[in-house]
Amino acid sequence: MPDAVTMTDSTERAGKDEKEFTGSEILLRCLLEEGVDVAFGYPGGAVLPIYDSLYRGALNHLLARHEQGAIHAADGYARATGKPGVVIATSGPGATNLVTGIANAQMDSIPLVCITGNVAQSLIGTDAFQEADIVGITMPITKHSYLVTDVKDLPRIVKEAFHIASTGRPGPVLIDIPKDVSNAKSTFQYPSTVTVRGYQPKSDPHPLQLTRLYQALKEAKKPLILAGGGVVTSGAEKELIAFAEKARIPVTTTLMGLGGFPGQHSLWLGMPGMHGTYAANHALLECDLLIGIGARFDDRVTMGRIDKFATGAKIVHIDIDPAEIGKNLDTFIPIVGDVKKVLASAMQEAPRCPSDAWLKQVQGWYRQYPFRYRDEEGVLKPQWVIQHLYESTGGDAVVTTDVGQHQMWVAQYFPFARPRSFITSGGLGTMGFGFPAALGAQLARPGETVISVTGDGGFQMTCQELAVAALSEIPVKVAVINNHCLGMVRQWQEIFHKKRYSEVDLSGSPDFVRLTEAYGVKAFRAKTREEAVRVWKEALEHPGPAVVDFWVHSSENVYPMVASGTGLDEMMMGDEEG
Repeated sequence: MPDAVTMTDSTERAGKDEKEFTGSEILLRCLLEEGVDVAFGYPGGAVLPIYDSLYRGALNHLLARHEQGAIHAADGYARATGKPGVVIATSGPGATNLVTGIANAQMDSIPLVCITGNVAQSLIGTDAFQEADIVGITMPITKHSYLVTDVKDLPRIVKEAFHIASTGRPGPVLIDIPKDVSNAKSTFQYPSTVTVRGYQPKSDPHPLQLTRLYQALKEAKKPLILAGGGVVTSGAEKELIAFAEKARIPVTTTLMGLGGFPGQHSLWLGMPGMHGTYAANHALLECDLLIGIGARFDDRVTMGRIDKFATGAKIVHIDIDPAEIGKNLDTFIPIVGDVKKVLASAMQEAPRCPSDAWLKQVQGWYRQYPFRYRDEEGVLKPQWVIQHLYESTGGDAVVTTDVGQHQMWVAQYFPFARPRSFITSGGLGTMGFGFPAALGAQLARPGETVISVTGDGGFQMTCQELAVAALSEIPVKVAVINNHCLGMVRQWQEIFHKKRYSEVDLSGSPDFVRLTEAYGVKAFRAKTREEAVRVWKEALEHPGPAVVDFWVHSSENVYPMVASGTGLDEMMMGDEEG
């Protein structure tokens, strides 16, 4: 390994002979010290020194075909592993092309370290070529941001960035490095510890609040758990199962929480909210104790109608982020702490709830009102496609989605059994996320089946990353749910705008089979169930990447549905279509 990137003795030598390294070499050494095994990025003028150091070869780098593809891939890697994803982009448009991905990670609490180049400090503020104040632009959508002004500060800043990104409530951290800092020289010594003044996230729950929780459980006749993405983030799936089973409490999981509680478990009621199950939504309406665990009580669950949400329930809110507690819903028992630690503590003394009649009632709802769709002869239904993806893999797959109808069908018809197996853009709802996120997830978990379920709209936003899949032989399987329109927008226009379909027709989209083959990737098309079974089997057996273009009917809608601004008791089940 060349001297500039050898890590084993760098600190020792720096102390002995005070050898100096450039800022870019120091950055690379810092990344290796943090255990980074792959970075995603796209080079440009302001990061040429960094890429010159990468040329020496100690760190694997995936060259995306667009910065947005790079950051979504880093995001997918982070969600699949729990480790911070790393993305590198140049100044100006390179940095601004990361903005959507940064906001996406911030909304979903995903740890990212975003490294951007900037023009030399002597040029900052002069409107120099490819200059942009990326620190200022991203300040509202990062957990923290750094502008490095002295190369001597770089090791400390990188150490702090990884610490901040991955502790407490995770999130993206930006490090902006002017080109003169990348070229400047200094000795290298990586900090062994990190302390950030004013940043001391609380992870242990207060014992008094746990005592209040036990008392509330003893008094509850209709308790319910609402589990969110915090369960997955903290790795608390075993603790949640044990707590729910001991206390005998039914569980509903938000979109971000899917996989945090097994989808086949007898206590699971499905997903609540806009496209949730009848059982989950009616349990929220009737419960007398609602325990929110790592969930934000956002508007896709409450529908923005707090006055009609769990009105008869005492609210317990468990979250690592104190700013979330009480933000959207008045809280009776606030418990600040890491979900895994809270549940591990609560499980010790949690009483068994006297809820036999309640369990019988909600489980009856779950059996009586399953997700359903009309089966039509000769029509390939998207819901059936998702069911087939599940059955063909036995559910043993990591599934990423884009945003729209197919995202909800995956949430409804693919019962996830384990955490970090469902990767989706929840809070921001970012089209174009699913496919590059699958590339990152596949690199993170190379021995597993990774499926990217996407729509014909979202796939066209980042399908250029097919080049990356082909060149790097990343065996992601892509299922395009092709309804030839912007399906979810069309559905809303049908229901709420009297079928005034404005700019949702995607006629003129490319032939996805020919497009995919042009990138050197195996491609198939299916228009019937028979074709779908055959070509999907071929795609799964193919050793490399593959795309299957499933043609489904454009008029299919996602049900159940609760309109924004209405109560969970106003569910449209789909029978209204007649």
